[in-house]
Amino acid sequence: MTGLLTTPAPTAARPPVQRVVEVVGRRPVNAYVELTLAAPEIAERAEPGQFVAFAVGGPLSALLLRRSIAISGSGDGVVTVVVAAHGPGSTWLAGLRPGDTVDVVGPLGRPFPMPEPGTSALLVGGGYGAAALVGLGARLREAGSAVAAVAGAASADRLCSVDELSTVASRVEVTTDDGSAGRPGRVTVAVDELLAEAGVVYACGPMAMLRAVAAAATARGIPSYVAVEESMACGIGVCMTCVLPVVGEDGRTRFSRSCVEGPVFGGDRVRFDDVGALPHDVVGADAMGVVAP
Repeated sequence: MTGLLTTPAPTAARPPVQRVVEVVGRRPVNAYVELTLAAPEIAERAEPGQFVAFAVGGPLSALLLRRSIAISGSGDGVVTVVVAAHGPGSTWLAGLRPGDTVDVVGPLGRPFPMPEPGTSALLVGGGYGAAALVGLGARLREAGSAVAAVAGAASADRLCSVDELSTVASRVEVTTDDGSAGRPGRVTVAVDELLAEAGVVYACGPMAMLRAVAAAATARGIPSYVAVEESMACGIGVCMTCVLPVVGEDGRTRFSRSCVEGPVFGGDRVRFDDVGALPHDVVGADAMGVVAP
């Protein structure tokens, strides 16, 4: 890891609320489903980078843990999210129809920090993570920033929000691992080109992508912010299932909760090599008997 370039994302300005809200829109987005929720109190509080947590399965469900989904848009009393159906909880969410209701808490987590006005920005989205960057792009453009974007995925059917990014970015590059759309290869084939014009980088997507994008930005001395996709079982910082080793302002590593201290972190502060491990130098490791290798 090179020098610490960035500061933690700011805390959200207003507290979250829990509401039972109505689904007022649903549309397929390639392999995903976009849901629109009538949630005015959440919409007026939400900032780019934050997420909402859904109770899933209905009132008699045995699925006790909420499912956390990034907010892809908010305004005019509604909130939108893009759902990828994986397990039982997200599959249930993806099956909701207009007129259905769902219990949701939000907005949660820390948002993306804004740069100095006019700073050129590069947005990098992987899969449905690209949806979380559209609102940020709009806000950056309104603040006078030149915005470029990269949307990548394993295949064409896994791309998301390309058209929406095109409305907020002057240049959008598309990459797919299998070459079925855009340029063949991972997002870094386009990121490496666009970094020359970027003053700050924002990314949302799989951890491997975030690691590569953050490393590329840091190598050029460009600050980056990443919205991590860790599994957040509670969404409010209680269960500790979403912790990551993150370097603090004092240069020491602590386990930070993605749902509370994140999901947005400075890209150069996340110790991606140590995700899923217990580094010997993390604060508190000595009390657990962890020693240096």
